[in-house]
Parts: sequence; C-alpha cells; structure tokens
Amino acid sequence: MTVDRRTILKQLAAAGVGVGVDMLGRSALAATPSGNQPGVIRIGVAQPGIGNPPVFSGSSAAVANARGWVEDEFRPDGIKIEWVFFKGAGPAVNEALTNKQLDFAFQGDLPAIVAKAAGLKTKLVLATGVRSNIYLAVPPDSPIQSVKDLRGKRVAIFKGTNAQLPINRVLEANGLQERDLRSINLDQATTLAALSTKDIDAAFGNINLLRLRDKNAARIVYSSKGGSPIFTTQSHVLVTEEFAQQYPEITGRVVKTFVKTAKWASDEVNRDEVLHLWAKAGTPYEHWKEDYAGEPLRVRINPNFDPFLVARYKDSVEQAYRLKLSRGKVDVDQWIDQRYLKAALKALKLETYWPVYQANGNILGA
Repeated sequence: MTVDRRTILKQLAAAGVGVGVDMLGRSALAATPSGNQPGVIRIGVAQPGIGNPPVFSGSSAAVANARGWVEDEFRPDGIKIEWVFFKGAGPAVNEALTNKQLDFAFQGDLPAIVAKAAGLKTKLVLATGVRSNIYLAVPPDSPIQSVKDLRGKRVAIFKGTNAQLPINRVLEANGLQERDLRSINLDQATTLAALSTKDIDAAFGNINLLRLRDKNAARIVYSSKGGSPIFTTQSHVLVTEEFAQQYPEITGRVVKTFVKTAKWASDEVNRDEVLHLWAKAGTPYEHWKEDYAGEPLRVRINPNFDPFLVARYKDSVEQAYRLKLSRGKVDVDQWIDQRYLKAALKALKLETYWPVYQANGNILGA
C-alpha cells in the first residue's frame, strides 16, 4: 500500500512525535542531480548543533562531522554536504524526512521505528552511537535512592527519543511502568533547568546529567553503565529509499566514509582525541572519559548490525507496539540494508576488526 506524505505526518502526530521543523523552506534545497549524482547530500542529526560551525557528540558520525571527512570525500565531485541539526531530536528528524528535506539521518531506534511503521520509506545502513548509557538524577536532598522509589513522582523523560524504550525497560525491571510515574516530556536543556529548580522530582537522561552532579545540584541514583546492555540506547544512520535507489554509488561512498571514521575513532590510540572532539559540543571531556571508562572503544564505536543490535531493534519494535508508541510492526531484517556496509568492510579489510556480540549481549564465542 502506498502511503503519501500527508498521511505519514498525520500518523506521526497521532503517535505524539510530530514537532515543528526548524528548517522552513529547506524543501526547496532538494538535491539537484547532475548526471547521476546529487548537487547536495543532506544529513539530519537528531541533536542540536553547538558552536560555529556546529558540531555534535557521542558517535562516529559526530567525528566525521567535526573532521569534515564527508565533505572531503565529495568535494572533488562538486557535491555539497549539508548537516541539519534538530533540537527536537528524532521526532523532528522524522518530520523533515517525511517532507523530503533530508537524504540521510543520524537518529535513534524508537523515532525511526515510529516513522517506519507509519509508512516512511527508509533503510538502516550503519550503526553509530550504540550502547550509550542512561542516567537517573534527583535533587541532592531528595529521599529517592533508586528507581524503585519513583512511583508517583514527577519524572522527566524525553519522549519519542531512543531513550524512552530503555527507560521503560529499567522501570519494568524495578516493578514499575511509565504510567506509575507522573512522567513529563522535557528535552535535555529543559530537564537540566527543571531539576536544578526542583520543579521535578527526578530525571532520566544522558551524560549531560553529570553536569548537575558536579555542581552539587543533583545526585545520580542509577546508571546503565556496567549493567545489562539492554538498558542502553542505540542509534544508526539511515538513508531514504528514494535517495539510495537513485544514487546507489553515492550511498555506498557515504557509508564507506562513516566506516573509515568508525575505524579511526575506535582505535584506542585516538581515545583522548575523540573525547576532546565530542567535548566541543558542550559536554566536558572529563564526563566523556568517565562514561567510557573501562569500555573498549570498539564496543561502542561499532558500525555493525551484529546479532545483539539486530535483537535490540526487534525488541524495540515489539516494545514500541506494546506500549502503543507505534501503529504497527516493522520487519527489522528487511529494514536493515547491509549491502553498503559489507562492501565497505570488505574494501577496507575490516570484516573482523570489530567484536561481534550475540543476541544475549555476550561476545561471540564466549
């Protein structure tokens, strides 16, 4: 069944994930073909851009952006690279994709699942920013000591993003569901402000909550770090089916550039340099160092859809449908298109460079 753009937007809005797009008029900047190549490649990022030029953090895609390596790849062809950043995170990226304003996107699992279930035609081509930790913070003088104490409390959750499903898994592991809380949908910046002023009782979030801890404005009472990886967040790079079908060679080159970046970024020799690059987006180097301590870079900066990551996406599809966050189920095996990734790994001789994890989270062979 063919689903038009207006129908997809209505379904996204009904699912509670449609937000305003801060790039009005960009649809007019659609890629202009020259021969069999686009005039511009538009890459959406489900994070706000910080600085001038804007940068983001936490993935190999962020390293590629900071170093200008995608631009370097296509400059000889006269192809412009346009990075578009979204304060509204994954839901805002969905709206831009629906409006045909993007070709590729760096995004988390839940918003992409919601959009795919609503009929958006995309393919997942690369993993990036996987196994990212979530944190739970409370005011310093709060009586809350653990996740179990959240019943009936005002808790900030950035809904519609890739953190929502693992947060719900954490709650379920502690005998709670989201409806047992007075959950409030807040973005990251608003969450930090609301927690500082004690307008909320607790907040789930990412590494940014460590800022309040260091200012003695919050206590961290839970972290997924060191625990089961099913409580971490997963992200990817996707491409629209339209772009991939029209420009398969260009799509392969984009993926190959990201794989090259992942190889460099996951080399332990470059650990400090990677963390300092990410720190330019506002999160202090010391916090990245703490968050990544004890973890090999090749585990979290890994482009592969290994059995563990595929299982996570399948679990997320089921969970999103069960929680009525999506209107249907997605065939993950058909959604993930590994042709470009496998070609890049073979060309770069990196087929065995990254560890492979089984669906249960254990490394293959363990």
